[in-house]
Amino acid sequence: MIPFFKLIRWQNLLIVIITQFLIRYALIATLAGNMPLEGIMPQGMESYLGLRLPFTDFLILVLSTVFITAGGYVINDYFDIRTDIVNKGEVIVGTHIPRRRAMMWHNILSATGVILDFWVSYRINHLWLGIVFLLVSGLLYFYSVTYKRQFLVGNIVVSILTAMVPMLVVVFELAGMLNFYGPELIGISAVKIIFYWVTAYGIFAFLTTLAREIVKDMEDFEGDSAYGSRSLPVVAGIKVSGVVASVIMALTIVLMIIMWAMFIRDIVSLLYILLATVLPLVFCIIRLLGGGSDRFQTVSRTIKIVMLTGIFYTVLFWLIDNKGLSF
Repeated sequence: MIPFFKLIRWQNLLIVIITQFLIRYALIATLAGNMPLEGIMPQGMESYLGLRLPFTDFLILVLSTVFITAGGYVINDYFDIRTDIVNKGEVIVGTHIPRRRAMMWHNILSATGVILDFWVSYRINHLWLGIVFLLVSGLLYFYSVTYKRQFLVGNIVVSILTAMVPMLVVVFELAGMLNFYGPELIGISAVKIIFYWVTAYGIFAFLTTLAREIVKDMEDFEGDSAYGSRSLPVVAGIKVSGVVASVIMALTIVLMIIMWAMFIRDIVSLLYILLATVLPLVFCIIRLLGGGSDRFQTVSRTIKIVMLTGIFYTVLFWLIDNKGLSF
């Protein structure tokens, strides 16, 4: 069982679960609890938004995301045996887990994820949303087969799919709200604010993932070049790739500061953003451009930590709103 859990990257799946729970309960629930319904509800009824997607349906959505993601990891390793031998020196598929069994697990995990997503979509009366995970499953397959070997295409696909992890929560939650409150909900500013906040997290996830994927390609340069991959480092070189990744991280820093200045403005949040995200990204930029044979793995791990600290800001956001933790 240990090789199987390594194959599906259980740590990353845990991050997916934490992300979706925090987006729903720490961010969306906090925002919704402060959003008046602006006269939509009859007098005497609750006047603020609330979470309206049933917990069981939300849990199935999370499981669906986890299964689809796990299936993507399996098929990625299935097609990456040769390059992983060069880059990592070891593989799971073909040694600990037979190739045929790995493909079986991919099919089971992906199909289960799609079925669960269609079930939740049916439950909220938006069956068309089930098509989203069907497309995602297909994208993950073709990413492993061909996209990841194309110039920047694979990096962008993975970054978009990562950004979808928080976005799926707000889409399904707003669909639940729409079912409860009616079509009048679409026009109120509260819904737009919730959507904008989660979209900001989606952009953060996209940029940090894109930078990390480029750094990982820099780390895997030897194997990728040996087997015909047209990754950014193979096509443009290590130095250019480092500059591109650094620019993306610098853009992330700028956007976070702008976000704080325009919408947040409390000192506790500023300190958290500076210490938990900005400084680590600055370290990554300096380390990436400074040289050294071991810098790629260090930078990749640090960016992953930044992605975690970014999502954990939702906890601070909840504390500030509910406990008055600000000055």
